[in-house]
Amino acid sequence: MKLAFISDIHGNAIALESVLKDINERKVDKVFVLGDICFRGPEPKRSLDLVRALECNVIKGNADEWIVRGIKKGEVPDNSLTIMNKERDWSCSQLDQNSIEYLSNLPSELRFNVGSFKIHAFHATPTSLFEVVPPNVHDEVYENKIMKENADIFIYAHIHKPFIKYIHGRCIINIGSVGLPFDGLNMSSYTILDINDESFQTSIVRVHYDVNKVIDHLEELNYPNIDFMRNLLRQAKI
Repeated sequence: MKLAFISDIHGNAIALESVLKDINERKVDKVFVLGDICFRGPEPKRSLDLVRALECNVIKGNADEWIVRGIKKGEVPDNSLTIMNKERDWSCSQLDQNSIEYLSNLPSELRFNVGSFKIHAFHATPTSLFEVVPPNVHDEVYENKIMKENADIFIYAHIHKPFIKYIHGRCIINIGSVGLPFDGLNMSSYTILDINDESFQTSIVRVHYDVNKVIDHLEELNYPNIDFMRNLLRQAKI
């Protein structure tokens, strides 16, 4: 069975369309969405509508929680709190109540089996939507923060920097970001996991999308943090 895991769309429906086209061409059997759908992009409602049309498993990310209840002091740097809440308010103004309720009611993790493999998927860690577990930390950090349960494959998002690694015979995958990559390559990122009964292979897929079109759309809409977003989308670094 061929599975696709996508996340961190951040209102970038143009990037999402490119990724979904790529997924369709690869004849994927099932899609999973690991959160952060609407906040911080020009098309929060269309991004959410595209996700909901997939009729797939979706879980909540920290940015989905922010849409629901705002950004609290201590969750972002103090000097970013005001402008990020302005961005949140702008995103909310593009959504209807049904959309916000949908985000509010999303679960926080997925556990399922495919073939002989147990999979545990979540946005940031199994116990937090916000905690950051970056690439290249010591194995013990992954064991304590990510690999808490009895699973063979752990899949998460949140950090916008994709990677695949193995610890004690178990696989950890970060799927990166569809809408806002942070690894210096301004191409969408997602993961393919192809499982047979007793074997699996996984890969990080990068997909081109029209970055300039997204920036133009933000400028047309008078997005409240446009200079930051313009640089972030072009450089794919924060």
